[in-house]
Amino acid sequence: MSKLLFRLRQVPADEVAEVRELLEAHNIDVYETSDGNWGVSMPALWLHDEGRYEEARALLDQYQVERARRMREAYAEDLREGRAESLFTTFRRQPLRFLFFVGLSCGVLYISISSFFDFA
Repeated sequence: MSKLLFRLRQVPADEVAEVRELLEAHNIDVYETSDGNWGVSMPALWLHDEGRYEEARALLDQYQVERARRMREAYAEDLREGRAESLFTTFRRQPLRFLFFVGLSCGVLYISISSFFDFA
């Protein structure tokens, strides 16, 4: 019987490709399910041979620790070089969209708390 190995929902494409390559390099036979026509199914990698689950899980756990380290280092480098996304860079890139969402947030906040105060 197949066993769920790795969920793919909201996983970056480069990470999915790296996981596929890792499993293929270790001859771990998996198959992939998509999120279906309406996006309600679970996209995932499933292990054919349950007997290799512990081996596959250990490989994926090690991979995820290494990937997290690489992503933290890349983010730290982006911060040092000024390439990291910030509130100010978002405003500079799309000022109207930024102001729209700030206004929308303020409107929702006003509607949420206005019933608790008497402004009349």
